[in-house]
Amino acid sequence: MVAGCSGAGALGAEPGVQTVTVAIVSNPQMEDAITLAPQFEAENPGIRLRFVSLSENEARAKITASVATGGGEFDAVMISNYETPQWAQNGWLTDLQPRIDATPGYDGNDFIPTVRDSLSYQGHMYSVPFYGESSFLMYRTDLFAQAGLTMPANPTWQQVADLAAKLTDRPQGRAGICLRGKPGWGEMMAPFNTVVNTFGGRWYDPQWRAQLTSPQFEQATQFYVDLVKAYGEPGAAQAGFSECGTQFGQGNAAMWYDSTSAAGTVENPDESTVVGKVGFVPAPVVATPTSGWLYTWSLAIPKTTPRPDAAWKFMSWMTSKQYMQRVGNQLGWTSVPPGSRLSTYQIPQYQQAAAAFGPTVLNAISQAKPQQPTVDPVPYQGVQFLRIPEFQDLGTRVSQQISAAIAGQKTVQQALEQSQEYATTVGESYQ
Repeated sequence: MVAGCSGAGALGAEPGVQTVTVAIVSNPQMEDAITLAPQFEAENPGIRLRFVSLSENEARAKITASVATGGGEFDAVMISNYETPQWAQNGWLTDLQPRIDATPGYDGNDFIPTVRDSLSYQGHMYSVPFYGESSFLMYRTDLFAQAGLTMPANPTWQQVADLAAKLTDRPQGRAGICLRGKPGWGEMMAPFNTVVNTFGGRWYDPQWRAQLTSPQFEQATQFYVDLVKAYGEPGAAQAGFSECGTQFGQGNAAMWYDSTSAAGTVENPDESTVVGKVGFVPAPVVATPTSGWLYTWSLAIPKTTPRPDAAWKFMSWMTSKQYMQRVGNQLGWTSVPPGSRLSTYQIPQYQQAAAAFGPTVLNAISQAKPQQPTVDPVPYQGVQFLRIPEFQDLGTRVSQQISAAIAGQKTVQQALEQSQEYATTVGESYQ
């Protein structure tokens, strides 16, 4: 979907007007930005915006292809903390630090430190966060009360499994828990990896030897597969973030472990039947103190653009403190992009709107440990992904194996033996 805010600008017909082409992910908060963009154009008459709005998988593929080859069709691109440091190292992105420091009132120090660090290379930011997320456990407070159950303030995975067993009600069409089983490095791998980490599993030892058949990795995988098979949603092997969101929002699951970005949806009466009946606690743990992931959608300027100043003008508008106020005042406070700026959590109206989940989200993002995701040392960074270029392919291949185990097409051992072979091939290139 291509959204041009102004027809004439898109044709480049107006003299002295620059058209900035922005590749953006078509998630709700980004659609809000497109809605508000004419206000930016009104305040900046020399700039026209042209949005290329894509689904997540499509955006990753198209933006990667364009930036890697120096295609030059985009002046600003939406990427994440997975790509940013790698692409900065490759020399594909513009160093934004001088612009951040020179823009009055922009306040780069207001970004949540873990988010800022994840978008930096050699101490300089190469993309700026639009929103950030971690992971947490959502649960139905009404169902817990009816069953006489209490959710611990910091649950372990074993406690979660025990609660799921008690809350599953197949005749009523209710799962004890929703967990992603849909293949994809950004789909099932995200929650699954946090479980592996907290069980003490790891993909590689410091010598880049694959560890997917280690006792800890196998135990974590068996636990995840057993939990979703016994107490999870129907058709779990094809359920991703949006499918679980629908199940939970329609009241068909007692718990859901997933992205903190889900909070706004489950608390939105237009999309959810469980508004006001949901509690939020940190990501469950086993052997690590925390296990929430860290992800941020952010905006970067490819080195190839001839319009870096105009691109920065828009990007700094869309990621500013003032933008948060604009969204809150015009579109509602639950629509404010979460997880990027500390100051967002100081806005009284936002504190009120996000009272149920705001503090839990901020804590989860602040406590994420991409440098030390599991118990033992690892040669990579990242919680729900490995920050290596091969992980898009490797993570997807491994997720297909585990999804097949969830579907009952193979055993966990068979799935991991095949996965170990894939991981060994990648590891050898780093040895």
